[in-house]
Amino acid sequence: MAAPTPIHSGGSIDLALAVVGSSTAPLVLLDGDLNVIAASASFFTAFQIDPTGAIGESFLGLGDGEWNLPRLRSLLTATLSGAADVEAYEMELKSRHLGKRCLMLNAHLLAWGDGSEVRMLLGMSDVTEARASEKLKDDLLREKAILLQEVQHRVANSLQIIASVILQSARKSQSDETRTSLTDAHSRVMSVAALQQQLAVSHLGEVELKPYFDQLCISVGASMIRDHDQLSLRVDCDDTSVDADVSVSLGLIVTELVINSLKHAFPGGRSGVITVGYRAHGPNWTLSVADNGVGMPKDAESSTPGLGTSIVEALAKQLNAHVQVVGGHPGTTVSIVHSQISAVEDEAMHGRAV
Repeated sequence: MAAPTPIHSGGSIDLALAVVGSSTAPLVLLDGDLNVIAASASFFTAFQIDPTGAIGESFLGLGDGEWNLPRLRSLLTATLSGAADVEAYEMELKSRHLGKRCLMLNAHLLAWGDGSEVRMLLGMSDVTEARASEKLKDDLLREKAILLQEVQHRVANSLQIIASVILQSARKSQSDETRTSLTDAHSRVMSVAALQQQLAVSHLGEVELKPYFDQLCISVGASMIRDHDQLSLRVDCDDTSVDADVSVSLGLIVTELVINSLKHAFPGGRSGVITVGYRAHGPNWTLSVADNGVGMPKDAESSTPGLGTSIVEALAKQLNAHVQVVGGHPGTTVSIVHSQISAVEDEAMHGRAV
């Protein structure tokens, strides 16, 4: 506890009383029995207390007794004994004239005169409007979050309806090419719908990748895999969460790569597994889609890139990442690699080019 502020005898005491009385902030000077020695005019005005006869009376008995609160009495008594300080203590005052008010109290023990007399300076401020403003702000933020979640739910539902219409059209189409294109479009729409579902349950505006990729694989598998005993999709992902903008790009990349594997990796009714992986180490991360299918064709390098490949490359560039394709025995692994070192080197090269 801080040492009491000394106020010496004689004219200094009179000056101190004058300072308390003329203060623009509500101040009350109390003795060791919590009786009022002096109070500022602002105190009487702010709390609509009749100053007549207030000096010498118990502070706890002022007004209609609204100050006579057990907790306040205990705090002030502890301060007088030197056992505690009252610093920025918030209390609720219920006044017949003012209604319910929120006050901030500060009490300081003073060394008065020759030190034989105990005095305490009690200051207070009305923070009712400030607290009401804070509550209103919190309520608005909470309402905004609820509305945002509701919008995300509605968007997700709308996307699922659109995806269902696209899938129905694909099933009715007599053209293999049209049916394939519509099925791909269905998977792409569902990838965005899955993102909206994850955002709806997120409280931080971030998307946890594992459940997001799980939902993506379920959606793509439902529309493109006829026999789940023959072909399966798995997710091997750490507990990383990313911003919504990043998750959109990652989800579209996963969708395109999984679609590509399902189309090309398992011809002739072959069975197999496609694994979606994600690992992050600080700012560096790797997204991969690996299959145990027939592998890359021998003329893959000379063939013209399809729409899916172009989409993946564009999204990887947007994420400051690069695409790696590795043929396995069996299968193929396509990785999207984000390396902070590579990103810095790319920026440096871009700067030199400019």
